[in-house]
Amino acid sequence: MNTLNSLNYMDTYNAVIGAVIAFLTFVFGKHWILFTLFLFFNIIDYITGWMKSRLNKKESSVKGWQGVLKKLGYWIMIMIAFSASVLFIEIGNTLGIDLGITTLLGWFVLASLAINELRSIVENLVEAGYNIPNVLTKGLEVADKLVNKEETK
Repeated sequence: MNTLNSLNYMDTYNAVIGAVIAFLTFVFGKHWILFTLFLFFNIIDYITGWMKSRLNKKESSVKGWQGVLKKLGYWIMIMIAFSASVLFIEIGNTLGIDLGITTLLGWFVLASLAINELRSIVENLVEAGYNIPNVLTKGLEVADKLVNKEETK
C-alpha cells in the first residue's frame, strides 16, 4: 500500500509541474524559462536587500514596499516592450513592411533588467559583508556595457 501512495504522490507532483510549465509556456511562450529566471532574480534581489538592511540595522517596511513596487515596474516595462513589438509587427503587416526586428525591443529590455537585478544582488551581498569574486562583478559590468551601449557620434 505504501508504494501505491508514493505513486499517487508522484502522479500528482508530475501533473502539477506539467500544468505549471504548460501555463508558463502559454503566457510567456517557448522562452518561459527566461521570464521565470527573471522572477527568480527579483525574489533573490529582494531577499538579499532585506539581508543587507537587517545586517546593517537599517530595516524599513517603506523601503521594502518601494522594492516590491520597483519590481512591479520592471514587469510593466517588460510587458510594454513586448507589447510594443507586437503592435509594430501588426502595423508592419498592415503596411506590408517587415517589422519583425522590433521583437528585439522586448528581449533587450529583459536582458537589461536581468543584468540590473544581478548587479543589485551582488551589490547587496557586498554591502552585507560577503566577499564576491571580482570576475562576477566585472563580468556583469561588461554585460551591462554590451547590452546598454550607446552609439557615440
